[in-house]
Amino acid sequence: MWQEINKKPMNKRPAKSNMDLSKGQIIRKDLRRNWIIYLMALPVIAYYLIFHYGPMYGLQIAFKDFAPADGIWGSPWVGFKHFDSFFNGIYFWRLIRNTVLINVYDLIFGFPSAIILAILLNEIRKMMFKRVVQTISYLPHFISIVVVAGMLFDFLSRDGLINQLLGFIGVEPIDFLKEAGWFRFIFVSSGIWQGVGWGSIIYLAAIANIDPTLYEAAKIDGANRWKQIFHITIPGIMPTIVIMFILNMGSLLSVGSEKVLLLYNPLTYETADVISTYVYRKGILEASYSFSAAVGLFNSVISLILIVSANAISKRVSENKLW
Repeated sequence: MWQEINKKPMNKRPAKSNMDLSKGQIIRKDLRRNWIIYLMALPVIAYYLIFHYGPMYGLQIAFKDFAPADGIWGSPWVGFKHFDSFFNGIYFWRLIRNTVLINVYDLIFGFPSAIILAILLNEIRKMMFKRVVQTISYLPHFISIVVVAGMLFDFLSRDGLINQLLGFIGVEPIDFLKEAGWFRFIFVSSGIWQGVGWGSIIYLAAIANIDPTLYEAAKIDGANRWKQIFHITIPGIMPTIVIMFILNMGSLLSVGSEKVLLLYNPLTYETADVISTYVYRKGILEASYSFSAAVGLFNSVISLILIVSANAISKRVSENKLW
């Protein structure tokens, strides 16, 4: 009899699959399972909430005549008055031109430089030499912008190293940092020197994920190193290139104000003054808070439109997209 009882299948409650659970139950289940990961993410979430989403409350001053004594709610609404003043201002087109040109030059020369460096580093077979080159190319990224600006002043002043070298070949000294025509070249080239090594890391990681058997098959078929680069390496990292290009397009109207503020002067405003430095002067130095908020909001909206448009175009043309 006991054998018969033991042979009878016991009624077990079947485990619920995710399909049987409600959305709230799935979320609670995931929180219980991965609570440590969510706890680690809390500081990052708090940072973005406090310093990125929280300040968006103050964007309304772009549509008001803000006075600190009256506060945000007490300041009167003026609609698009500040936007109209900016669009019709004498500096509008100069700011747009300078900001776009600096970013376009950086996109043309700076963006491919990290890709080229990553491909060249990947082709180096001597690991010791490769590590030395990587270390040397990474180091400028960790130098403060203030220190970089000081180095540029020392090298490019009238009695600096560059002019001393030019003097040996009979060239008259040039005030590089006081001539408007040189500013964009100095800004972009120094940015490439400082960021090319660090920017190549993501492409080296993408190259490392390429299947090595593809290179072996290419060698068997008689492909040389150049053909392997053009037919295997570049297509293999193309999704990463597209994503980085989309992100760069989003910053087409955004130039970091710190470096420009350290390098420019009234003599170079014609080519150096960008939207971010204009916002700094109007908002901090002249206390035109509402006007500077309007200019900053305009810049952010255009950047959002650019990144969404670039993603949509990439999605139509290829299968690579950011979201």
